[in-house]
This record gives sequence, structure tokens and C-alpha cells, in this order.
Amino acid sequence: MSAEIVMEKPGKTSPKDWRFTPHVAELEASIIREMLKFSSLPGVISFAGGLPAPEMFPLEEMKTSCANIIDRYGSDSMQYSLSMGITPLREAIAARANERGIKSVCANILVTSGAQQALEMVTRVFIDPGDVVITEYPTYVGAIQAFNYHRATYEYVSMDSDGMLVDQLEERIERCNPKLIYIVSTYQNPSGITMALPRRRKLVDIASRHNIPIIDDDPYSELRFEGDPITSLKALGGDIVISLGTFSKLLAPGLRIGWINGPSEIMPLFERVKQVSDLHANTFTQYMVLDFLERGLLDGHIDNIRADYSAKRDLMIKAIKEYFPQSVKITHPAGGLFLWCELPEGCDARELLDYAIEEKVTYVVGKAFHPDGSGENTFRLNFSNASHESIVEGIKRLGRVFGAHLPGGEMSQ
Repeated sequence: MSAEIVMEKPGKTSPKDWRFTPHVAELEASIIREMLKFSSLPGVISFAGGLPAPEMFPLEEMKTSCANIIDRYGSDSMQYSLSMGITPLREAIAARANERGIKSVCANILVTSGAQQALEMVTRVFIDPGDVVITEYPTYVGAIQAFNYHRATYEYVSMDSDGMLVDQLEERIERCNPKLIYIVSTYQNPSGITMALPRRRKLVDIASRHNIPIIDDDPYSELRFEGDPITSLKALGGDIVISLGTFSKLLAPGLRIGWINGPSEIMPLFERVKQVSDLHANTFTQYMVLDFLERGLLDGHIDNIRADYSAKRDLMIKAIKEYFPQSVKITHPAGGLFLWCELPEGCDARELLDYAIEEKVTYVVGKAFHPDGSGENTFRLNFSNASHESIVEGIKRLGRVFGAHLPGGEMSQ
């Protein structure tokens, strides 16, 4: 008879007591992603996310692309692929860059899982804990999250209606010896502001003299509503600029196809980081984007998006002038997805958001876009995702909130 095996009573499992890395345990959730949970509830009008308009997604064309891909590439379209991205798509991205005055070849391009991964990969390649990043003020909240994860520190350069005040940049560089200059130069997220051409030239000149890479996060530059196209930082600066792009705002974010356009000498570093991250971007959706490009559909599709978003921007600004108190100031973006709003000094956009939620309308508080946690009296509105009717109704609801709770909350008309 075999000896009886006595099982010891297991101890109490307490996952919350496991030894997580401190910087992950302290990482804050994206306020935008959190707001999207509320925004999905019935009757809520959301100006919070940076979502493209779902009715503009080219579903029928993509359905055709799916069939074309399977017929043309078969099982290759569902197989592992190169970490740098499938070669024909990289060549197509480089060709589009050249059309915009950006000298590029396939070796300059790495395909990523959206521009957010491109940003996170740049941070991995450059940033050690304590390294300094120079940013605009305010700046993109997703960049703040990536930099915070890698425990960067910040120097900020303020903005006006022509973008970063580059006259302040040299002093910041000499004082803090930054690793990177991070910027959203065109139709900035969150402000909608575009950096003027003279400042772009000066920024490139300063960065080149100090040999500090500029990271130009560029998801929006093709979404231009008015004025002439402005020369990109990458076209002006060449290898001193690493440009990040994405098809999320041009086609559909669910495809998760973005890219890094950088100096060919350093792209193997990004390739190694990509291999550690997820091996490669989604093979099938890379081919979907490629087929859409090869059929010559993208430029016409972008024209349709511009017309739709331009009309929505105009409608939102018109409604703001009608329903917001005069004390609320806004930007007038020439493209992109966002308006930036400023309440009177001393007002707290986070406190007012609670009242807005009661009215079933949301926005993103500006504090999220300030690495130092300031900007309490600012907030961001997205105009691309809501319908025309929802834009008017949502601004009317916010107008009621501001009229009731801001000092001197009389309407502008």
C-alpha cells in the first residue's frame, strides 16, 4: 500500500502584494481612455477622444482590399512578416514622403502598430531614467505617458498662435542638456496650433547645432482645411528629425498601422526594439493599407475627410460663439481634430466636468496635457467624431454648464 501524500494547505494568494516595478505601479491610466468608457453610455455626447468619424471609414473599399489580398498574396498575408514591415508598404510610405518634399527610401521606414507604438519605441531607444525631454506646453498626453513610463524629466517651452516659442529653446538646451525635443508641429494635439515656417527653420537650426534629435509627431498634417501646405520639419531638417506618422486618422485607427521615418543608420536600433515589442505590425492590415494605396484611393479619401471635418470645425466654432460665455477663449485650428479652450483664470475645468457629465456631455481636461499638472483652466474639444446635430446639442449643454458656474457666465450672444 503506497504512502499517503499529504498536501500542505496553500497560503492566501494576494496579487496586490506582489512586487511590481514602482514606475509601473504608479503609472496613471490615460484620462482619455477612461473618459471613453463613460462616453459609450446611451445619450452621452463625447468631445473627449481623438476619434475619427466612423461614417468616414472606407468600409466597402476595405472589403474589396481584403478579397484582393487573399487572392493575390494568399497565406503570406497571414504569416509572420519582417520586423521593419512588409517591403512594398515601406516603399509606398517612402514614396508618399518624397511627394511632400521629404527625401526618403525604404531603409528610412519602419512600420509600427500605430503612431503611439512609434512614440513608445523612440522613448525606449533614447530615454534612460532622469533624461530630459523638451516639449511644447501643453503637449500630447500619450507622449507624457510614454515619457513617464521611462521616467524622463521635462523642460517646457510655451506656445503662442505660431507654435513653440523657439527663442526660449537655446537657453533650455544649455541649462538641461536634453536627449530629445518632442513636438507636434502641425495642427497640434491638444491645441490645434501649427508652428509657423520661420520658427520651424529656427528649431531645425538650433537642434542641428546642438545635435539633438527632434521627434515630430505628425498624425494630422494631411488633414488641412485652409491655407497652403506648410513645409514639414522632416523636409526642412533631414536626419535631425525623426518623423512619426499613422494611417489611423487617414483610414481607420483599428488597422493600427503607423510608421517611423528616421535616419537609415539608426533604424536597426528601432528594428531590435520592435522585435522585443511584438515582432512586427499586423501583416494582414499592412497589406490592406498597401492595396488601398496601390489602387490610388487615399488622396480622394483624404479630400472627403477634410471636407467633413472642416464643416464640423466651423459648426463647433459657430455654436461656441452662440452658446459659450464670452470669457471662454478658443483656438481656430486650420486642420486636425481639436479645439483648445481656456476658461478664466482661477476656474477649474475638472470641477466643471462633473457638471458636464450630469448634462451627458464630456471633454478632456487640459491638466492631462501639462507634464507639471498645471493648466487647470483649460480643456480640449474634439470635433471630428460627433454628428452635426450632436455638435450643436453638446455645445449647447456645455454652454448651460459654463453659464451657470463661471463668473460672469453670460452668453456671447
